[in-house]
Amino acid sequence: MARDLKLGEVLEADVVDLAHDGRGIARMEGKAVFIEGALPGERVRFRVFKRRRQLDEAGLVEVLTPSPDRVIPKCAHFGICGGCSLQHLAPAAQLAAKQRQLLDNLERIGRVAPDRVFAPLTGPEWAYRRRARLGVRYVHKKGRVLAGFREREKPYVADIHRCEVLLERFAALPTHLAALVESLSLREKIPQVEVAAGDPEAAPGDYSAALVFRVMDTPTREDLEKLEEFGRRHAVQIFLQSGGLDTVSPLREGQSALSYSVDEDRVTLEFGPVDFIQVNRDINVSMVKKAVELLEPTSADSVLDLFCGLGNFTLSLGKRARRVVGVEGDAALVAKARANAVRNGIANASFHADNLFEPARTGAWAQEAYDLVLLDPPRAGAAEILERMPQWRPRRLVYISCHPGSLARDAGILVGAHGFQLTGAGVMDMFPHTTHVESIAVFERGI
Repeated sequence: MARDLKLGEVLEADVVDLAHDGRGIARMEGKAVFIEGALPGERVRFRVFKRRRQLDEAGLVEVLTPSPDRVIPKCAHFGICGGCSLQHLAPAAQLAAKQRQLLDNLERIGRVAPDRVFAPLTGPEWAYRRRARLGVRYVHKKGRVLAGFREREKPYVADIHRCEVLLERFAALPTHLAALVESLSLREKIPQVEVAAGDPEAAPGDYSAALVFRVMDTPTREDLEKLEEFGRRHAVQIFLQSGGLDTVSPLREGQSALSYSVDEDRVTLEFGPVDFIQVNRDINVSMVKKAVELLEPTSADSVLDLFCGLGNFTLSLGKRARRVVGVEGDAALVAKARANAVRNGIANASFHADNLFEPARTGAWAQEAYDLVLLDPPRAGAAEILERMPQWRPRRLVYISCHPGSLARDAGILVGAHGFQLTGAGVMDMFPHTTHVESIAVFERGI
């Protein structure tokens, strides 16, 4: 029978695994202990701070025998800021852990295994984030404004000065934003600022990036002047958001649209500062290329792209297939996808706004047959819309996933209920130094 560890007790143990949230897992008399900051293969001393029925939680006191994969975190705020949780683990080991998590989920939840495991899609390990939401707060006890990500496991804004995973042009943004907001009459009425960047323009100092300030009160004229000056100094467009997403408006009219390119720059997509785009430009480029290669569309194929967003995959598929149909639940994104198709001269793409979580109520597009299907669902996965597979009967399906658990569940449905074979799967390093597991899988219909 497992002995209950006492709160505050300091013990030694060997770390045998890595949890899905980046904590090391040790076992004490048959019970798991999740240890913050510990890595597999290490002998550590730890202090228990929380007891649960199934597991205990602990903090790292000392590493007695370090893992060969332990590295010095690059960020001075690692361990406090909640933006990253794996900077102490070598990047290659991070990817190996994510690959193991993907394969374990597929086997344990979906009862499936891929015929082959793809080499991970990799990109820059630092300065990769082009989208982020930063918290902002005036802290009375400190007498100043803080800007950045939340503290790890806490609701407070972390006191950080530089972020190593934001694009280099934004690395010092927490410091600059804090100084700006502190100077405004609204310093206690701005809870967050969203960052969005498109591909850089040819000219230096371009405005291919935007900041969206959430404002809970009306800015004064002096506030507006300071915001505009901040935008000029940092070469960013400034937007204000007073309520929901429909209230986002530019501080100054006539600003150019943000955009990014894929498919070897043959497709360019415009987007708004709060529209969903993949945060890692390099991985997105590689991901679109990989998805197209795996689907292998021909000029005779009809392709269905579900959860299509702005047309991130749709337009590249349209350049190769007979026709492509994109479906997305957000009508505003659908309108922008249509505009992107026109802008790129892609006339064989059509788009529809439909709730893909209610397949019984979908439109006429769902009554047709498709040769190929691409799925890029949110974390919840795509279990509901998979009910339509017997009608569509595609020969091949590519699934882009941001959650290995929902992918594994859906893989089990595709293989067990709809006669597909999981012919390949692998991870994509969309979020280095975090525990997020992004993956791509391809399914083919059995003969």
